[in-house]
Amino acid sequence: MFRFLIAVARAMVLALTVAAGAALPWTVVAAGNASDPEVPHRLLVFGDSLSAAHGIAGDAGWVTLLERRLMDRDAAWKVHNASVGGETTAGGRTRLPTVLEDFRPDLVILELGGNDGLRGLSLRAMRANLEAMLDAIDAAGAQVLLVGIEIPPNYGPRYTERFSGIFAELAEARALPLLPFLLDGVALDADLMLDDGIHPAAGAQPRILKNVWAELEPLIVRIEPEGVPQS
Repeated sequence: MFRFLIAVARAMVLALTVAAGAALPWTVVAAGNASDPEVPHRLLVFGDSLSAAHGIAGDAGWVTLLERRLMDRDAAWKVHNASVGGETTAGGRTRLPTVLEDFRPDLVILELGGNDGLRGLSLRAMRANLEAMLDAIDAAGAQVLLVGIEIPPNYGPRYTERFSGIFAELAEARALPLLPFLLDGVALDADLMLDDGIHPAAGAQPRILKNVWAELEPLIVRIEPEGVPQS
């Protein structure tokens, strides 16, 4: 894993700098009012460019594929993708309260931290930001799936190990479901990555959805009323 990531580390930092200067707008995947009685369940995806269909058609991203899978379950779900390219945990911490208030989700997929690690930002601050966002989600009455990411070791093994440990430590301390690595089965396959070596291509999105769904489905089942067919 690390041998591949070292080879693209410089390109990753450069591309992230570009992405930070051209943040993607929030994307509503499924339209409708948050209080619409015909849409009883609301799922918020709150992440960075990995969840914002960076560099590919918006309808090819894993979040859109997730919405389609939920529609196939014959249950009413509204999916709101508030992911922004280049987002750090600090930026997410600032944005999240307004998004929670406006959308009022039942379930949140929290996918942030990769940009902190790739820029070598303070891990103490990253952890505090994630803690604050998890607190806000809990206070909003929503359940959460915490999504982790891996980074190249260009800031040294100690930094890399501490970074990776944050997601597992938070999940264990709070008894939260965790997807340890969003790009598992993708990051090492050059055919599934864009030329920048950071972002997954359209062909990778079904695999990413598979990774997410394995941890998300139990939460979906818990929230949905009885009688909804399972996939």
